[in-house]
Formats: sequence, C-alpha cells, structure tokens
Amino acid sequence: MKLLDHLEEWLISFLIAGATLVIFLAVIHRYASGVPIPYLQDWLLSMDVSWAQELCIYMFVWMAKFGAAYGVRSGIHVGVDVLVNRLQPKSRTICIVLSLLAGALFTGVVGTLGARFVWALSHTDSVSPDLEWPRWIIFLCVPLGSYLMCFRFLQVCYRFLRTHELPKHDHSQVEGLEAAGFTDSPDILSPGARP
Repeated sequence: MKLLDHLEEWLISFLIAGATLVIFLAVIHRYASGVPIPYLQDWLLSMDVSWAQELCIYMFVWMAKFGAAYGVRSGIHVGVDVLVNRLQPKSRTICIVLSLLAGALFTGVVGTLGARFVWALSHTDSVSPDLEWPRWIIFLCVPLGSYLMCFRFLQVCYRFLRTHELPKHDHSQVEGLEAAGFTDSPDILSPGARP
C-alpha cells in the first residue's frame, strides 16, 4: 500500500514539475526567438514547439485525475459537514458511510464508462493534433484516475468503520512556513518573527 501511495505522489509531482518546465521553456523560446541575434534567432525559429501547450494540458489533466484520488486519501477535499456533525453518532456514521460508498459508486461508474470509451478509441486511428499521440493513451487517465479514486473512497470507508476517524487536513496550515521562519501570528506573517 505504501508503494501505491508513493507512486501516486511521485506521479503527481513529476507531472506538475514536467508541465512547469515545458511551459517555462516554451515561454523562453517565444521571447528569445524575437531577439534579433542572427544565428540564434534563425535556430530558434526553426524549432517547432507548438506541441508544448497540448502536452501541458494533458499533463495537468492527468495530474488532476490522480490528484483527486490523493485528495480523497489525505482528506484535502473541501466538504460541508455542518449538518452531519450535528447528527447523533449512529446517524452520523451511517451518513458518512453512505457518502463514501456513493463516492465510490460514482467514480467506479465513471471509471467503467471511461474504460469502455478508451477501449473503443483504441480501435481507431485517432491521434492528438500537435503531438500526434494515440488519443486512447491520453484518455487513459479517466479510467485509471477514476478507479484509483474509487479505491481511495473504499479505503477511507474501511478505515472509518474501523476507527471512526476520517482523514483530516488542516486547511489553515501551510506546510513549510515553520521551516522558513514564518509564524502563525494573527497580526502579521513575517520572516523570523517569534511567537
């Protein structure tokens, strides 16, 4: 299970870093090719980087699908639980379990429909416009991400039934502020400030 957790985190990190790098290089190329330096400008204009935008879009879509599964596992999805928290413990448990199972059902259905779509698309010659990759590979993120999210809903449900605790993420806390010397003072967040 830890391997799947790490694989999920590495994939998301790789996709974010890769998309950022591709966008950065495409922007540098765009502006550098406008600089009138004879040989450099000719060389840059001979490069075709029209595929960069398309690649970044696909990388962000893949990152979003796997990031959503990560969000279920770590509890970072925003939820409105005011009414659920006012219920009696037994009713609260039933409501949470039904919600988690509904999430699993929904993502399982989306994964199955996505798998059927990818299967049908794999039997065509359809390719992406700029990269000219088979489109079924690009759309593979729908069943993979949805099935992973379905698994995460079931995993959270199982843990909730055992421990009666849901994964929680403190949305007011930003990781890394303590290491950078920031405090959580209500007046001002300043580097090196002491509480």
